[in-house]
Amino acid sequence: SGRLTRHVIQVSNEVVTDDDRYSDLLMAWGQYIDHDITFTPQAPAKLPSGRADCQMTCENQNPCFPIQLPEEARPAAGAACLPFYRSSAACGTGDQGALFGNLSVANPRQQMNGLTSFLDASTVYGSSPALERQLRNWTSAEGLLRVHARLRDSGRAYLPFAPPRAPAACAPEPGIPGETRGPCFLAGDGRASEVPSLTALHTLWLREHNRLAAALKTLNAHWSADAVYQEARKVVGALHQIITLRDYIPRILGPEAFQQYVGPYEGYDSTANPTVSNVFSTAAFRFGHATIHPMVRRLDASFQEHPDLPGLWLHEAFFSPWTLLRGGGLDPLIRGLLARPAKLQVQDQLMNEELTERLFVLSNSSTLDLASINLQRGRDHGLPGYNEWREFCGLPRLETPADLSTAIASRSVADKILGLYKHPDNIDVWLGGLAENFLPRARTGPLFACLIGKQMKALRDGDWFWWENSHIFTDAQRRELEKHSLSRVICDNTGLTRVPVDAFQVGKFPEDFESCDSIPGMNLEAWRETFPQDDKCGFPESVENGDFVHCEESGRRVLVYSCRHGYELQGQEQLTCTQEGWDFQPPLCKDVNECADGAHPPCHASARCRNTKGGFQCLCADPYELGDDGRTCI
Repeated sequence: SGRLTRHVIQVSNEVVTDDDRYSDLLMAWGQYIDHDITFTPQAPAKLPSGRADCQMTCENQNPCFPIQLPEEARPAAGAACLPFYRSSAACGTGDQGALFGNLSVANPRQQMNGLTSFLDASTVYGSSPALERQLRNWTSAEGLLRVHARLRDSGRAYLPFAPPRAPAACAPEPGIPGETRGPCFLAGDGRASEVPSLTALHTLWLREHNRLAAALKTLNAHWSADAVYQEARKVVGALHQIITLRDYIPRILGPEAFQQYVGPYEGYDSTANPTVSNVFSTAAFRFGHATIHPMVRRLDASFQEHPDLPGLWLHEAFFSPWTLLRGGGLDPLIRGLLARPAKLQVQDQLMNEELTERLFVLSNSSTLDLASINLQRGRDHGLPGYNEWREFCGLPRLETPADLSTAIASRSVADKILGLYKHPDNIDVWLGGLAENFLPRARTGPLFACLIGKQMKALRDGDWFWWENSHIFTDAQRRELEKHSLSRVICDNTGLTRVPVDAFQVGKFPEDFESCDSIPGMNLEAWRETFPQDDKCGFPESVENGDFVHCEESGRRVLVYSCRHGYELQGQEQLTCTQEGWDFQPPLCKDVNECADGAHPPCHASARCRNTKGGFQCLCADPYELGDDGRTCI
């Protein structure tokens, strides 16, 4: 794969063709959404003694699967390989199967997804209760998310920093002597600090959640902090789904493939499997790597190159929160994403040098090559080859050089690929899919349009909480949600006063930009909860550490009470309004002693359990400390 990068994939930073139609925000949204639905955990870098250290060896020794470099691709220092860690095996697969009895039974290794695959804004809220606990602001009455404690962006919020006990894995604050590492941002996904465009979207949605929560609390003053948080979360999740399926995916697949593979929503389908497929996360959705521009562009208020903030090469901004914090905040980055084109994926310019020569992760000294990593990752996961997937999608297999040139118009690229692979059957699916000619008005060829389209349909149809599913929102709320857009989210949460109507279309400033006053958005009135004033019951009483919902059942007003997590209900769960008033007293919410639960002990046996109001704490004795799960001592 090192040879492939050199001969087929790499393009120098200077020859980047701009996308004539789409803004850099289209690329950023794809990466952001990818991080909502997929994360493949890797085998740990620190290995038990006696196992290989993947930084040091060029041998295939589990969990290392180094990328062998041909002579001409070796750096000056002459390493014969690039380090590569295999993805972790799912329990009971691969050679771990030996723990589960008979190894003679073929037991192929399988990989796992570290996230909830649903399009559920887990980039904002996390994919586990433990992370969500860190992300929420538990002292606010408005159900807010935590923001950066010290730094503000012209009065607007930044993402908080990861807690001090987390390993500092980002670039340090400039000008602080002796520091080699600094904290990263804390968000629902651990990769939020990877590149500035990604951080920008995470920051935008943090602000949007807090904006919605404050507005919903004003509208429904009787709502508890938790009720407000959950409603705001529900709206943010819906907006992620709308922007992705209405605005983003049709542009990637083109209108015909969108119709063919996704089509209109017909309601929840209990037979649809919403899991993210291996080929989607490991190959097809990595098409976006070929659309990454090598420069980070920051623009001033009149959308010109910023006098104090020159364009940065991508490698100067990897894992650097200070690009945002010391680089004029969110607005210059958002302007650059809106008013500068994405890189166009051209067959003989697939990936720029920033990704093939200068990609690095701070935890490791060597530079990596993203193209080789993608190819190697596909092999690590045992993905079938290009033709197998063409057949899976009902596309003709390509057997001869002439066949291949029907799918890949650039003769030189098709010839180079065949020169290295010898037969189309051998082509890695990521490279084959990437090199195909685009479908009409699309940014992918037929194979990736199929694989991405099928995946998106499954994520939508197999999601009981999909925003269009009839019981999730009221009709009025759905109508309001449809008016909203990414452009409106930018208007509401940045200092920009003019935006393109469509954030993904690249616009020239000022002619293609509209005033925010004319960009429609949703009216939250549809979320107001009203109570009739004319009966004996009046306004219901709230309950400490609990909530109620108000509904009408066959003409009578009903309250259903529930207790917050960690509390249990004592008394009547349901109250009905009668001629004499409510038929019962409101219930109480009493703290649960989780530590007394013998059947499902909340802490691992290695830890001691302490009951707290509304929860519990697992405690460890020195020298042990609490693991990420919050319940095991390590």
